[in-house]
Amino acid sequence: MELLRVRGAERAALYQRADTLRQQIMGDAVFLRGIVEFSNVCGNDCHYCGIRAGNGGLRRYRLDDDEILAVARGMPALGLHTIVLQSGEAPSVSADRRLGRLIARIKRETPLAVTLSVGNRPRATYAYWRDCGMDRYLLRFETTDAALFARLHPDCDFAARIACLEHLRALGVQVGSGFMIGLPGETVETLARNIMLCRDLDLDMIGIGPFIAHPDTPLAGCRNAYADDPEMHFVALAVLRQFNPRAHIPATTAYDAVFREPPGRDLALRRGADVFMPNVTPLRHKNDYQLYPGKPGLDGEDHGVFAARMSRLGRPVASGPGHALRLVAAGTA
Repeated sequence: MELLRVRGAERAALYQRADTLRQQIMGDAVFLRGIVEFSNVCGNDCHYCGIRAGNGGLRRYRLDDDEILAVARGMPALGLHTIVLQSGEAPSVSADRRLGRLIARIKRETPLAVTLSVGNRPRATYAYWRDCGMDRYLLRFETTDAALFARLHPDCDFAARIACLEHLRALGVQVGSGFMIGLPGETVETLARNIMLCRDLDLDMIGIGPFIAHPDTPLAGCRNAYADDPEMHFVALAVLRQFNPRAHIPATTAYDAVFREPPGRDLALRRGADVFMPNVTPLRHKNDYQLYPGKPGLDGEDHGVFAARMSRLGRPVASGPGHALRLVAAGTA
């Protein structure tokens, strides 16, 4: 709480401590993860999200497997060693089996590590994907305030989300989670609890970013809780690094949506972050996957300039996927 409430010169000192800790523990290289938003079909009605089921004006799509494989095969040439397959939450037995077969093809036909981010599933489904070759899974808990979580996520509850994270950890895959900063009704106490839960969960990767409501949602027009003090988004990042020194922390795209000049992701990489996630979704569908307004990279520039961005920051690009992948034989977890 004391760290989150620092002001003025103390904030600059906090950022410097976080950056130094990141360098000492994680090294100076930036790890790259290529995101493929392979489907915007979603069965949930989260009150802030642009691809929510209730958004009837959205053009829905799902990339076919061959197109995803074509993107994956081109990623190593861009210096990308991990593919992040992200979509809306639309579980079905056939779709989940199809995704497993896709994972197996990517592992068989490319050198990439595979990360999924497709929402809540039963433990058995996570185990199946792991056995197909899934290395990592990302599932944000968004807030530790269970009542606030329930108001924003009518199709899920906080306990179920945490149970999913515990299943993933027990299965031996790398686990990523995180939260939004500045949800309506959030307090600094909640923000502190969010940071501490990340530590308690022993996460391999922690993604955080500013709350931005999409205009076609029930929360359209709601201000971020820190709208009058947007630097709080970087304060949270720096404090997160101090309490989770060994976790990968990405400079998420939402930082660029809020901080334009200098770009928010550049600032995040100087204040504790060590991962950059270029969007390599085929250009024709980037506009169909806008979780929030002002999302960067919709014109394709996002993945075309990331190497120059790292050069400008004076940070080398990592030559591998990051933490050594957890190796758990099928059926032994």
